[in-house]
Amino acid sequence: MRSLNRLKWLQAFEATARYGSFTGAAEELGVTPAAVGQLVRALEDWVGHPLLHRSRSGKERLTLVAEAQDALQDISLGLDSLEKGLNKLRGRRARSVVLLTASQVLVMNWLMERLNRFSATHENIDLRLNVTEKLMDVPHGEADLGIRCGKGDWPGVEKTWLMDEEAVLVCSPQIMPPVKERCGEWLASQKLIHDDTPHPGANFPTWDEVLAAANAPPALESTLHINSTSAVILAALSGRGVAIVRLALVKQLIMQGQLQQLHPEQRWPLAWSYYIVTQQHAGMRPEVKIFYDWLIQDVKSEQG
Repeated sequence: MRSLNRLKWLQAFEATARYGSFTGAAEELGVTPAAVGQLVRALEDWVGHPLLHRSRSGKERLTLVAEAQDALQDISLGLDSLEKGLNKLRGRRARSVVLLTASQVLVMNWLMERLNRFSATHENIDLRLNVTEKLMDVPHGEADLGIRCGKGDWPGVEKTWLMDEEAVLVCSPQIMPPVKERCGEWLASQKLIHDDTPHPGANFPTWDEVLAAANAPPALESTLHINSTSAVILAALSGRGVAIVRLALVKQLIMQGQLQQLHPEQRWPLAWSYYIVTQQHAGMRPEVKIFYDWLIQDVKSEQG
């Protein structure tokens, strides 16, 4: 009887041999270095002797013993054969599926229209969405591509820059004053919508900074705090007040006249950008590469 534990041991051992460290293997496998080390040690216990020479020169480096070096090629070929077998189980139809992951606010306000345009011209490729705030499904190979906004410092993935981002000031046309009254005093008198969603490292502007840039007096006490960017946009659309939001998420709404941008002469660039993320050290299937290339070109063409 075959043991699945042995398969995990071999996967950890093969990745460690390629990287020469538990840390590199852990980033690829989406686990901790300690977990990789434990799996490799379990394999060593099973074979009855060490498989790695452990030396230290600043950080731990690992090299294979002679017997392990001889076996590594067979193990690598075996893991490759298992992957081919799994792909055959998925069948020919599965190769036309692209699984994409993105956050809810990005899907609703930026990505969905693009997916519709892609599907209209690529009817043979089935796009499937996994809407989540977490990125873990990409490093683990559970999604083909991810679209994320951030500093780009996510471990275990390859990233491709799409575009930079900035914050803008928006409100509904329902509460928009005449041009001559669009002054700092008016802004300070409005209900200020606060997006309490974490933006770590983004340099997202505060309302104090925005009011100062607009030469506005201190704001009144009328505020609305929301811990969801999607809900912040909905509150602005419904005329609840004025909001600071990421431009990409409201650009289409501004173009359609559903939202009005206030003080467009002011710029608040963010330290976050948009990226396509893919599994590290993994090749793309043809249909995934088609969507990957199309999305990059679509974003470029929109930016002019």
